[in-house]
Amino acid sequence: MTTTRRGLLTGSAAVVVGAALDAPAAQAHTGNRSGRGSGQKPTVVLVHGAFGDASGWNGVASRLIRDGYPVIAPPNPLRGVASDSAYLADILATLGGPLVLVAHSYGGIVVTNAATGNPNVKALVYVAAFVPDQGETLLGLQTKYPGSKLSEEALDFRPYGEGLVDGYIKKDRFHDVFAGDLPKATAELMWASQRPADVRTLGEPSGAPAWRTIPSWYLVGRDDQVLPPAAQRFMARRAGAHTFEADTSHVAMIAQPAATAALVKRAAR
Repeated sequence: MTTTRRGLLTGSAAVVVGAALDAPAAQAHTGNRSGRGSGQKPTVVLVHGAFGDASGWNGVASRLIRDGYPVIAPPNPLRGVASDSAYLADILATLGGPLVLVAHSYGGIVVTNAATGNPNVKALVYVAAFVPDQGETLLGLQTKYPGSKLSEEALDFRPYGEGLVDGYIKKDRFHDVFAGDLPKATAELMWASQRPADVRTLGEPSGAPAWRTIPSWYLVGRDDQVLPPAAQRFMARRAGAHTFEADTSHVAMIAQPAATAALVKRAAR
């Protein structure tokens, strides 16, 4: 088995933010980015990661739309870091006005690359997502700290095309690894419709990161079994992100859509 198949996509005190995030379990930590004034409501672009699709954002999108935000949740091809980032960048180029990009999991590396050089992107929001620096890989970040249960043994590998391979989470691991705080019946439906990622994405290096010039926000899932919370905190701190935490699994946007939507609205101010 190749190295790139050994894992998959896998100072101030904290203050309770309760009403601010509509989630009593969430906590806020001070980042080093400044806020922005109010103005035209930006278009919110919701980017999914591997093993899911855009429907995972439905609970967040419905709240944002209700509050008057333009929302788009485009498909993420999950074929490769460079190609997926270029695909999203092309979509962003068709959108006018200010933009807020919101990413889950693997979607984080995609927005980190796709937003670079786009002056319309005013904020990046990462939800249990990868926030790489230039040259870093998904596998390197996922294994930087212990705790991920998304190991090679938790995956099914299915070849396609000429020597290409997709990775899927196994049925008996999906609930506990990916969505432990969702009902098992919901997780079973998610498993049945999961979208795999090409395993080549694991070792593909990221490009120049947009978070160096664009303010960022981060929602850490304390109970994440895919991307260790320690890794999430490390990436958020390095990016200078306004960081919040919640007692949730890897799919925070599904398990706690109100808290996630509230964080997006903070970033969109």
